[in-house]
Amino acid sequence: MSTARGCRPAPGAQRGFTLLEVLVALAIVAISLAAGLRAAGVLTDNAGRLADVTAAQWCADNQLTAMRLARAFPGVGDADFRCEQLGRSYEGKLVTRPTPNPNFRRVDAVVLDEAGRVIVSISTVLGRL
Repeated sequence: MSTARGCRPAPGAQRGFTLLEVLVALAIVAISLAAGLRAAGVLTDNAGRLADVTAAQWCADNQLTAMRLARAFPGVGDADFRCEQLGRSYEGKLVTRPTPNPNFRRVDAVVLDEAGRVIVSISTVLGRL
C-alpha cells in the first residue's frame, strides 16, 4: 500500500481537536441548551394558562347551571358574580339579552382575570317554562 507523503501524520505528532473545533462544539451545545430552556419555560406558562382557563370555565358553567336549575325566566340585563375555583377567586359577568323569539333569552357568562381581560366566555339560551 502506498500513501502520499502529506496524508500521514508525522511520527510524534499528537492527534486531537483544535481549539476552534472545541469552541464551535461548545457554541452548538450552548445554543441547544438555551433553546431547550426556552421551550421548557413556554410549556410551564401554557400549563398555568390551561389551569386558569379550566377553572374559569368551571365558574362560568356553574353560573349557567344555577340559572337553569332556578327554572326562572331571566330578565334582560347584566349581573356580576364571584367564584372560587382551585384556590383562586374569579370575577365574572352574566349578560342576558333578548332573542328574536320572546320565549328565549341568550345568556353569556364571561369570566375575567385580575386585569379585566376575558379568560373564557360561554353562551347558552334559556327558554320560558
